[in-house]
Amino acid sequence: MDESLPEAATTAPAPAPQKGTVTQRAIDRIKAMIGEGRLEPGARLPTERDLAAQLGISRSSMREAIRALTVLGVLEARHGSGIYVTQLEAGDLLETFGVVADLSRGPRLVELLEVRRILESTATALAAARITADQLAEVEKHLTAMNATDDPEEILSHDLAFHRVIAGAAGNETMAAILDGLSSRTFRARVWRGYQEEGAFERTRREHAAIHRALVAHDPEAARAAAAAHVGEVEEWLRSQIQP
Repeated sequence: MDESLPEAATTAPAPAPQKGTVTQRAIDRIKAMIGEGRLEPGARLPTERDLAAQLGISRSSMREAIRALTVLGVLEARHGSGIYVTQLEAGDLLETFGVVADLSRGPRLVELLEVRRILESTATALAAARITADQLAEVEKHLTAMNATDDPEEILSHDLAFHRVIAGAAGNETMAAILDGLSSRTFRARVWRGYQEEGAFERTRREHAAIHRALVAHDPEAARAAAAAHVGEVEEWLRSQIQP
C-alpha cells in the first residue's frame, strides 16, 4: 500500500463563519440580494459603509462577509474601483470541490470517487449523444497520446484532458465544473502514485478505449457503462487500500 496516498495537505482553509453569527447573516443577506436580482452579475456593491448601514450590521462584520464571499467566487475586489459581483460562473463558484478533493483522505476519498463515478458516467452518456466531430477528435488525440507513453506524468496530464473534453461535450457547465473539482490534478496524482504500482496502465488504456468507442458510436448507454466501469475500478482499488 502506498502510505502517501491518504495523506492530506497540512494546511486547511479558514473555517467558514458559523451559522447564526452576524457575519453569516450578512453573507446570507448579500446572497439573497443576488438571488433576488437586486444585485446582478457584474454589478458593483454599495460601499462597505453604506452596505453595513443598509443591513444594520457593523463594518467589521460586513468586511468579513465580503471576504468570505470573495473566497467563494461570488464577489471580487477590483483595486481602486470597489467590490463587484462576479459573473457567477459555475467553475468559479464550485472551485471549493477541488479543495475538498485535495485535502480529503481515507474513506472520504472513496466517497469522492463514488460521486465522481455517478457524475462521470452521466456526463459521458450525455457526451455520447452530443459530442461534436471536433470534440471527438480532441478526445482521440489525448487517447493516442496516453497510449504512446509510459511516463506517469504525461499519462496523468492526458487523462485529465481526456475526461475534461468529455465533460465539456456533455453540455452541462455545472456538472463539468463539479467533475473538474473532483478530478483535480492533485487528487488524481495521489491516486495514480499508488495505482500505477498495480500495473494498471494497460487496464486504464483499455477502459479509455472502451469509452472512446462508445463516443464514436454515439451510444449513450455503452458510454455510461464504460465510464462507470473505469471510475469503479479505481474506486474499488482505493477501497482495498484503506481497509484495515
